[in-house]
Amino acid sequence: MTISFPPPSLTQSSELGSVLLRQGYAVVAAPQVGALTGVDLRDLHAWRPLWDALPADNYLRDGGRYRRRRHSCFVVQGDQVTQMPHRPHWQPVAYNALHGGMQRHFEPMDSAMVSQAAWRDLLVWLGAVCSQLKGVQTWYAEAHQFRIDTTDGIGRPTPEGAHRDGVDLVAVFMVDRHQVKGGETRVFDADGPNGQRFTLSEPWSVLLLDDARVIHESTPIQPLAEGGHRDTLVVTLRAFGFQDE
Repeated sequence: MTISFPPPSLTQSSELGSVLLRQGYAVVAAPQVGALTGVDLRDLHAWRPLWDALPADNYLRDGGRYRRRRHSCFVVQGDQVTQMPHRPHWQPVAYNALHGGMQRHFEPMDSAMVSQAAWRDLLVWLGAVCSQLKGVQTWYAEAHQFRIDTTDGIGRPTPEGAHRDGVDLVAVFMVDRHQVKGGETRVFDADGPNGQRFTLSEPWSVLLLDDARVIHESTPIQPLAEGGHRDTLVVTLRAFGFQDE
């Protein structure tokens, strides 16, 4: 059974660990993201124009032209974050039936963003969340800036459908929704019929997913006016190395 309701934001920041353990996902409102990371939300909002300059994703196998993207990789060890040499993004077909099994080469994220202390603090926090959930480890993080636009009338945030990513933790930050409808987030138990659906709309709120326990997707978006788009930052964390063929 699927129940629809607004984003179920935490009422107390201290609840995050217990909520993730209990249900496999949690939604954190933007003010709580700022409080938990120690990052001034104004620093996060200042990154938004960087989404206007994302290159096209040329790997869409459905023939679409609706996705723009950048991608970079990092290693998180406690409070240390190291950006890794640029590498292609790869997923096995088992986790991405549409785009898995091929090396996808995207342009790296802008140094104006990833060189900032706010970026380091964001990744350190995600590493700490993952360590609380899975045990203290070194985390291999892949970060993706996405813009889904509606130039052709419809944009698909997850053209592969409901899926897991083959990692330990997935963080989906809402950056901006501009003149679109749709884009509903759906989260389902990986081993059962229960699920939730809601729409992330608050800039710099985040959906955190225990990837082993839940399946997720976002429904297509349609324009309410010319130039409609949906911008997100997706960060995945995985133990024991990056996914690679």
